[in-house]
Amino acid sequence: MALINPFEKLLEISEEINSTREINVLLDRIMDSALGVLGAERGFILLKRNADESDYQIVTARNLTKDAIDSIREHSTSVVHKVLESQTPLISVDAQADERFSGAESILIQDIHSVICTPLIYKDYLMGAIYMDRRMSKKNFTEEALEFLNAFSAQAAVAIQNARLFDDLQQENKKLKEQISLLDQFPEIVGSSEPIKQVFETVRSVAASNATVLIAGESGTGKELVARAIYKNSDRNNKPFIPIFCGSLSENLLESELFGHKKGAFTGANENKPGLFEEANNGTIFLDEIGEIGLNVQTKLLRIIQEGELKRVGENQFRKVDVRIISATNKDLMEEVKAGQFREDLFYRLNVINIKMPPLRERRQDILLLADHFFKYFTFKNKKTFKGFTAAAKQYLQEYDWPGNVRELENAIERAVILCHENEIPPDSFQLQNSDPKMPLGKTLKEINKYAIVKTIEMTSGNRTRAADILGVSRRWLQYQLKEWGMIDEN
Repeated sequence: MALINPFEKLLEISEEINSTREINVLLDRIMDSALGVLGAERGFILLKRNADESDYQIVTARNLTKDAIDSIREHSTSVVHKVLESQTPLISVDAQADERFSGAESILIQDIHSVICTPLIYKDYLMGAIYMDRRMSKKNFTEEALEFLNAFSAQAAVAIQNARLFDDLQQENKKLKEQISLLDQFPEIVGSSEPIKQVFETVRSVAASNATVLIAGESGTGKELVARAIYKNSDRNNKPFIPIFCGSLSENLLESELFGHKKGAFTGANENKPGLFEEANNGTIFLDEIGEIGLNVQTKLLRIIQEGELKRVGENQFRKVDVRIISATNKDLMEEVKAGQFREDLFYRLNVINIKMPPLRERRQDILLLADHFFKYFTFKNKKTFKGFTAAAKQYLQEYDWPGNVRELENAIERAVILCHENEIPPDSFQLQNSDPKMPLGKTLKEINKYAIVKTIEMTSGNRTRAADILGVSRRWLQYQLKEWGMIDEN
């Protein structure tokens, strides 16, 4: 077959395919251009799946079934196999009589008359191959056709590589935009580590729904910040957001706070009072440390979730409310269910969406980001000027285990900013407890137990709830121990 102005045609096609950046469109154009110029009847392009593999996949084909393609490329005697193995172009003017393919059943079965195949190579890297053949036409491919296709394949390989790089850049750009979008959506949550990105993704996915959300994690990990982020990105963001810490109230007082009470329902109930659920109607309520609520309150809470209604304390009348519930806990609620302290049906109702907040020690990548965030805030607030943290201070912050999590880090930075009088903040300005405190030796277990409890309460600046979290016990148990040692009043 004689080609008219082959190099002029090559330039024309190369300009066309190199202007295409979408990989699938590009591959189709390469295939159609090659078939059209060479007058081939059938053809396909195959490319490596991954750079380090010898596995190839068909990326585009014309007038060939998958079975036919598999037959052509599978065996060691096939045209494609020889081209990939030798990385050199191949032409068979009369494939039926060609001794190189005497064992190739596909040549005979598919009645292939003439074959041409060239490798796709980019800078010595074998990407794949272009295959074409003729069956009906008795015209043969010529050496001129092979020369053209070889030059064309070199241009096609460059175009494919550029398209792949462009696609990679687009994907990376998309990821960066998503990350920026996440930071824009949740500016109050600082972090770029994988654990916190997973939290961002979950928050973004669930914010627009009305599903209940249970946020689990140690104290100080930022559970309320996540609850507020869900609220701000929801359709209820123009309605009330009401948080309540359930662990600090007695059961009777919590019941009255949540559901309201009727005048005269109990001593001190001097007027009718709506509860927080009524105040949050059409909005969102955040129940922090929900694992602390008693079984009676749990039952009433379950009715709100199931029926959307409540009764004030001392009333028989049901009132309708529409409130989204977000709750948080530092306990293993399933263990509380097993212990009979928490209703199983309520647990599943609250736990439709579960978000696990990672402790700071599991997102160390974020420690210096958070430290810098708090540093800028507290220096501005306190009208202080520092160069920043010393290298030793940064290392100290990075290596400390932060049992009190982000809240402890925030307190440490605020304290350092207020107390430090040097140009840079050194490690001793943080006044943190040793992450591996020296336990008293030669003491009884009871004495060691008391030592651990007292030191933990000191470390949390007297916050008994946080101390209980760190010790892995309930706040009630801690209160009991302190009462037994005479360290708190009976009330």
